[in-house]
Parts: sequence; C-alpha cells; structure tokens
Amino acid sequence: MTQPTTFRRVPGLQPWLPEYLRTALELAAAGMPVLPLRQGKVPFGNCPSCAGNACGGRPNMKTPGPCHCPGICHAWAAATTDPDVIASPVWAAAWRRAVCVGYHPGGADLTVVDLDDADAVAWARATLPATRTVATTRGEHWIYRGTMASRNAVRPSVDIKSAMAYARYLGLGTGRLTDLPDTVRALAAAKPSTAPALMPAAVAPAGDGACPHRTPVYLERGIAMAVDRITGARAQVHATVYRVFLAVLSRHGRCGCLTDIHIARLFAAAQAKGETLRHCMDAWANARTRLGL
Repeated sequence: MTQPTTFRRVPGLQPWLPEYLRTALELAAAGMPVLPLRQGKVPFGNCPSCAGNACGGRPNMKTPGPCHCPGICHAWAAATTDPDVIASPVWAAAWRRAVCVGYHPGGADLTVVDLDDADAVAWARATLPATRTVATTRGEHWIYRGTMASRNAVRPSVDIKSAMAYARYLGLGTGRLTDLPDTVRALAAAKPSTAPALMPAAVAPAGDGACPHRTPVYLERGIAMAVDRITGARAQVHATVYRVFLAVLSRHGRCGCLTDIHIARLFAAAQAKGETLRHCMDAWANARTRLGL
C-alpha cells in the first residue's frame, strides 16, 4: 500500500459521527485496517464469548479482521477495513468511548519503528534511513513500506510494530515513505526463546536455593510495585510490561523465590491492560533470554 498524502472525505459520512469513527472510516477507505483504542491506548477487551480465547480466536492469529462474534476481539486481529463492521452498532458504541484510533501496520504493508524518547529519536536519525515520521507524545514513529515480525524493546525505548501488532494513528506525518531497510529488519533478527504452552514455570533456584532477600515481605513489595507500574501505564503498554518483567527477573530471577502465583499476578495485570497471554509469555521469555536465565 502507498500511504496517501491526503485523505479524501468518504461520500456519505455524516457530520454527527464521532470524531474517531470518522477518522477510522477515512483510514479504512485508504486501505488501512483500523480498530478503536480505549483508555490507556489499548484495545477493548474480548467479549464474554471470547474471554480467555475460549472461542479459539482467529486462525493462528495470523490475519487481521473481525472475529466471528459481535465484539471487538483479539486486539490487532480485530482491525478491519470493512466500513459495515467499523460503523456497526457494537463498534459505534466503542468509538464513543475510544480515546484514539489504532491500526494494524502489517495489514497495510507498513512497519512502525516506535521511538519512545529523545535518545531513541537521536539514535534513529544517526542510524536509520530517512522515511515518513510522525510526532508522538514523547518521541516519533518512523514508518516504512513493508512488513516484518514485530518485537518490543529491540533497543532502549525502541519497539517495532508491524505484523501481529497495533499502533496508534497520530496523523499523516512528514517526509516520503521509503522501503523497509535491512537495518530495521536486523533489529528483530534475534529469535525469542520458545514460551511454554500455558504459563512459564517459576524460575529455578540457583545454588542451594536459599533466597538472599531478608524477608518474604521484600519480594511481596517488589511484586506489588511491579503490578502497580503495569496498571498505571498510560502509553507504551507493551514496552512497559517487558521492562517490568525484566526488572523483576533481574532482581528475583536467580534466587528461586518467584512462584507461579507471583508470575500469574504480573500476567493478570498485563492482560487487564489489554495484553494477550501470548504477548505476556513472549515478553517473559525475552526478558529471561536477555538476562541469560
């Protein structure tokens, strides 16, 4: 898809439509799969029939599009260009509660390099080929033509959002859209560790298994603070979850004091912010790999 420089008004759009719904219909008409994002800039939760992926989800979660239920389910996989779905009663109600428009970059043959602070932007300007850029609250989105695997925290404050991911729509940006370069693909070349089928096992103890922390209260306080940090994330939820997992594992990952109950609390906090179980498992596995656990 070639990113348009301007969007034409879609015939038939009524002026009373909610702002985000109007934007979504215009983006969809240009070929960009969209979805509403709620408070926290995260997708709406699955409907009761799809909670916990009880419905089986989309086939392998590899293609965008509406779930076979009336809800806006499965995060990025709900993104669609179908105006009848986008303006359906269920979706229209969500647009009235939405705080912004999200889109599936991979579904539009795009890759977003999400730079979350000034240092990350400076690194991109010195390292990556120029392309279309969009200003964000704390940094920039660099958008390339082409699709690749998504991955969080490929560098400090740098995420890649393309296939099986969503990004926030923040406007057309500036600059000419260029092809996805090998320098960006290389950032996600390292494969994360394979995650277990359901939940990761508690970290095995090192040495004789003696916990070096003074009291169990220390661990409990650390887990509570980690949960609070995830719960309080207002943006960059994927990256926040990964960084929290990394912090917890760097402090407690080698002493054997982490249990399945502690891990479940962290995962539950992340899923309450809109993360899928698979995202949680991947973030946990990536954090363990980075720490050599």
